[in-house]
Amino acid sequence: TVPYVLDSSLEINAKGVILKAFEQYRLKTCIDFKLRDGEPNYIFVFKGSGCYSKVGNRRMGKQELSIGANCDSLGTVEHEFLHALGFWHEQSRSDRDDYVTIVWDQIKEGKEHNFNSYDETVSSSLGVPYDYGSVMHYSKTSFSKASEPTIVTKIPEFLDVIGQRMEFSDSDLLKLNRLYNCTSTFLDSCHFEEPNICGMIQGDGGNAKWARVQMVEGGPETDYTNMGQCQGVGFFMHFSTATGTQGDKAYLESRLFHPKRRSQCLQFYHYNSGGVDDQLNIWVREYTVKNPKGALRLIQKISGGLQGSWELYHVLLNVSDKFRVVFEGVKGRDTSKGGLSLDDINLSETQCPQYTWRIRDFTRLLATTPAGSKTYSPRFLSPDGYSFQIGFNIKGLKDSPNKLAVYFHLTSGPKDDKLQWPCPWRQASMELMDQNPDIQHRMNNIRMITTDPTKTSTDSMGNVEYFWDDPRKVGSLVTDTDGSKFYRGPGYGTSNYITHNRLKSRSFIKGDDVIFLLSLDDVTGLWKTQIRRPEIRDLRLEIDDAIGSSTATVAISVFVAAAMFLGLAVGAMVYVRRRRLMERDGEIEPERTDGCMFPYTSFLLPH
Repeated sequence: TVPYVLDSSLEINAKGVILKAFEQYRLKTCIDFKLRDGEPNYIFVFKGSGCYSKVGNRRMGKQELSIGANCDSLGTVEHEFLHALGFWHEQSRSDRDDYVTIVWDQIKEGKEHNFNSYDETVSSSLGVPYDYGSVMHYSKTSFSKASEPTIVTKIPEFLDVIGQRMEFSDSDLLKLNRLYNCTSTFLDSCHFEEPNICGMIQGDGGNAKWARVQMVEGGPETDYTNMGQCQGVGFFMHFSTATGTQGDKAYLESRLFHPKRRSQCLQFYHYNSGGVDDQLNIWVREYTVKNPKGALRLIQKISGGLQGSWELYHVLLNVSDKFRVVFEGVKGRDTSKGGLSLDDINLSETQCPQYTWRIRDFTRLLATTPAGSKTYSPRFLSPDGYSFQIGFNIKGLKDSPNKLAVYFHLTSGPKDDKLQWPCPWRQASMELMDQNPDIQHRMNNIRMITTDPTKTSTDSMGNVEYFWDDPRKVGSLVTDTDGSKFYRGPGYGTSNYITHNRLKSRSFIKGDDVIFLLSLDDVTGLWKTQIRRPEIRDLRLEIDDAIGSSTATVAISVFVAAAMFLGLAVGAMVYVRRRRLMERDGEIEPERTDGCMFPYTSFLLPH
């Protein structure tokens, strides 16, 4: 467990992104993070003049890690904490010249040290092959004098792969879990490819059974994992309602779980080819001193809905005792040609996204939508009542093509008169889901923005107004797909959300669909200051001191790291309703994806 402090100098959005990064570490590794409670050695996260960190534990008490301006993306934060946990850049490996060529004459003067390589005693490969897709790899133009590459991959197809800041790669996780001897995390992922069906059992009390199959005559014709693309595989679980009588039931129970936290998210795909009133019920069987044989608690009922396709579901469990997940299939009275099917089940100790936005027939949209054309999601309602939607330019902007542009908008909603305006400190998460069946191997593309109630903008008539004010006041009157009218506030996001090349990689597009996971959370509590801000000092001097630190090997860094770490008021408002001449979108400043104003990259050098 790593003790940390989030300094008050950090931007609110950065704090939220850091906490999201911690969730990813918990989900995919055995590394955990906790607020400092008197520990002598800890990570002090603050807003410095860039994105940087020392490598491993320096045994210096407060060890600084900077998440500066435009460093608040998930991949960049994961990158910096990997440094603190003992990792160097991927292109610092001793074998890097076998995989990339450094173009020294294109590097900015004074930045050459960032491209040094080190032998195995300093930057160990840990027996893992060179990874072009590592979140620790520089991009092709890092520290370039102009726009020419400073790094060229020996395999040309990887030139636009290096430098990704979406998420940990599989190799990043393999190395991290090897270094810290991670043997298990609280997680279950099941695709039903093995006959033992991941240790699941047919539960007692039913008069029917779930069956492991590859297709059903009434649908589905394939599983969701492989979608019929691989011979000899492609299994899923099916409860048939095509025969039998009303009220027939079948129970599918998971193996036992021992939770470490009180929040679990159950994610699965469900295909309904049964009767309209066939029902899938989600239960947990909780084992306590009072109920040693387990007591059932109903979590959610699923019936009706869209038929004829695999649909994604998220169910929040909130269990604190030993438990099993129970899937109950119930046959209704209506005629059925198929039944209820399950595939790609994932259970993790994380929060579920609030909403799922599935965009169907995406390949056609990508091919036919003109540049600059914008598509909007349905409107969603946050837990505290703010209405919002996502807009995206599938072909990008006219001056920035071949990239997906994504923007967050507040919209008018049913609770606006009871809400605080301008909207204070709500963090929007816009997450493009990598549809890999195993949640541990996903590389979702995530951008997060926070509504700052003091942010202002100028409208088309020259009036200065609050950017996140009531959409009825600062928005445009628009017509929804059903003909209803509402106000859409200005958008804020990025024209460089993801390139089309990356979009077509991995499993972002699956079955011709893409899926966005969306949430809007109150992060007002992140204003709380954990410790007093130290007296003003010269940050550059502090950084230079880091450059002069002593040499350390990765092995020592990791050993030491393990030794240190593991163990605005609501008032009366007059609404000025007006139709705007045009909608406005605010742009996030370009993020520092490679982060390398990094002073730590040279603190190994002798001085």
